[in-house]
Amino acid sequence: MTSKTTLAGRIAQSRVVFGAHETNLGVRRSLSSRHTLYYEARARGGCGVVVTETASVCADDWPYERAPLAADCGPGWRAVVEACRPHGTLVLAGLGHHGSQGSSAYSQSVLWAPSPVADVVSREMPAEMGEAEIAAVLAGFAESAAVAVAAGVDGVELDAGPTALLRQFLSPLTNLRLDRYGTDRARLLREAVGVVRDVVGRDRVLALRLSCDELAPWGGITVDDAVEHLRTLADSLDLVTVVRGGPTTVTRYRPDHHVPAMFNVEPARKVRAALAGRVAVVLQGSVVDPDAASRALDDGVADLVEMTRAQIADPDLVRTVRAGRRPRPCVLCNQECLVRDPRNPLVSCIGNPTPAESDPPPLPARSAERGVHAVGRDECGFQPLAAGSAGGGVHAVGQDECAVQPVAAGAAREVLVVGGGPAGLEAARVLAATGRRVRIAERESRLGGMVARTAVGDREGLSALTDWLADECLRLGVRVELCHDVTAAEVVAADAVVLATGSVAATWPVPGDGSVSVHTAAEVTAGRQPMPGAGNGVLVWDPVGGPVGVATAELLAEAGGTVGVVTPDPVLGTQLGRTGDLADANGRLQRAGVARHLRSRIVGIADGRVELEHVHTGERTTIAATAVIDCGHRLPDDDLVRIAGAGVSGVGWVAAGDCVAPRTVAEAVREGRAAAAELVAGWTP
Repeated sequence: MTSKTTLAGRIAQSRVVFGAHETNLGVRRSLSSRHTLYYEARARGGCGVVVTETASVCADDWPYERAPLAADCGPGWRAVVEACRPHGTLVLAGLGHHGSQGSSAYSQSVLWAPSPVADVVSREMPAEMGEAEIAAVLAGFAESAAVAVAAGVDGVELDAGPTALLRQFLSPLTNLRLDRYGTDRARLLREAVGVVRDVVGRDRVLALRLSCDELAPWGGITVDDAVEHLRTLADSLDLVTVVRGGPTTVTRYRPDHHVPAMFNVEPARKVRAALAGRVAVVLQGSVVDPDAASRALDDGVADLVEMTRAQIADPDLVRTVRAGRRPRPCVLCNQECLVRDPRNPLVSCIGNPTPAESDPPPLPARSAERGVHAVGRDECGFQPLAAGSAGGGVHAVGQDECAVQPVAAGAAREVLVVGGGPAGLEAARVLAATGRRVRIAERESRLGGMVARTAVGDREGLSALTDWLADECLRLGVRVELCHDVTAAEVVAADAVVLATGSVAATWPVPGDGSVSVHTAAEVTAGRQPMPGAGNGVLVWDPVGGPVGVATAELLAEAGGTVGVVTPDPVLGTQLGRTGDLADANGRLQRAGVARHLRSRIVGIADGRVELEHVHTGERTTIAATAVIDCGHRLPDDDLVRIAGAGVSGVGWVAAGDCVAPRTVAEAVREGRAAAAELVAGWTP
């Protein structure tokens, strides 16, 4: 995967692709300077091909608020090319139209589609396209390609993936037409490829992202169908990315960790065999492990690998693999990288909260040399000091406006990091990378904090992130003290302190007679309470609606218990819609026999029964149970924070993560990184 490859006579520095995806980094409908930094970080990290966020080819296609419009993207594409080309990375402009799977919320106009078939997700009815609308779309593809070529891109990628108009025309599920675009469903795709090839010529890459399996064998596109389409198009294409998904299976395009990785291996193998070298094939589908990616290439599955989420997690993925080290892992949680969301979050990663910034290999602790390590929240560029200048380098700090602080060689003072969870580990890693002496004091017998203690069952993969952080800290010379409960006296004696003490369970608010035991989810998953056995009634109380309640119920059901979940929401795991797991999670719970008590709260416990109250009607019922598992919000473990806040003379300190407010891993890592930056900024060498 680290070897070079050639596409349309253009050389890419590796066989790794950074695929098109929503970022919310745009300004209005154009690519912004944040896009440039975002893509440049991957190019600098060794990525061979960058495909920019798919830009709409028609102004009335406005699928999300910050969706790029190709007509407005010329300057942005040029800036991306100028930033990436010096690194040997090819830049392809993503072009597409979302048809019935777009949104009328922003365009305030009708959605267009091959047939009047309402979208499964939005339930909105589109208008059937006539010849004039089809001609406008084809003109849009040609004009958009011309804008991209004028900007100097190495090629374009046409989107015929799960949410694309071109796929909607291909699919019997959404194309019910009786005219020439219905009797020959591939006609619009062939015409779009033809007009774009005429514009880009033969010396630029023409790529296609094609849904080769809608996962609807009763009537959708199958792999065999896709193979026939590609055989017809092969002479016009340089690259095809094999993806899956359709109107009823959009979440299967980039699913979370519940779906095994590398799921498109067999479709990609079949497509590559059918094309017989006429078109280069890209393997997509939760490709996050470099070893597995390399094996797929060696086995002839594909010619390139798309590792989009893996490179969001670690922009330096290819460079790190070349150096023989392990990149920061993508744990396929989808918590921060799926951003097509009414909140308009910026693309991010729980392990890399500033994804526009490349993370250079840290220098060994206490080294006399210093490198550049970006820890700011905003996307800022940094330049190392000239050779021989004082400090030997810079350390980027701050959250929105980044200041620069030289790091003195051989600084003797030590930073005490209290807590070895994700916030403390990230703070220690960043501090050690600047040459600071760092000591982690962790009260438990292992590093990783709440993540490590609760990473069981289907959440086991999350511990890969904290394991990586722990390994990096040890590699950088961080001193680790386990089973060490830090005292206020130690905080006072320290040169500087990062307080990352995590959270504690909230007091259970419901009165009871003790006939039903109450435990926290952390106690159960960490093995501090015995797993309820078969036949025992267990109720999981989940007022949050995130992954913990669902995972706990699944774990208990797998152990053989009779399990129910109580939630005030109308559906279990209501927050999982953001990660694409909402429907699948409810399906898994149903198949596991987990009972659902919706729109309810626990109001009493007595005589071996739990009393529930409907949140709207006030109607009460009781259920027999032996245990209740509380998956509610936790509280900050802030004793040391309050001591430090009372005024510890001469000690620089900052708090991060759950001891500020218990939230997710993403906030913990982000604040751990910012805490390190704050200490460096305020610590005069």
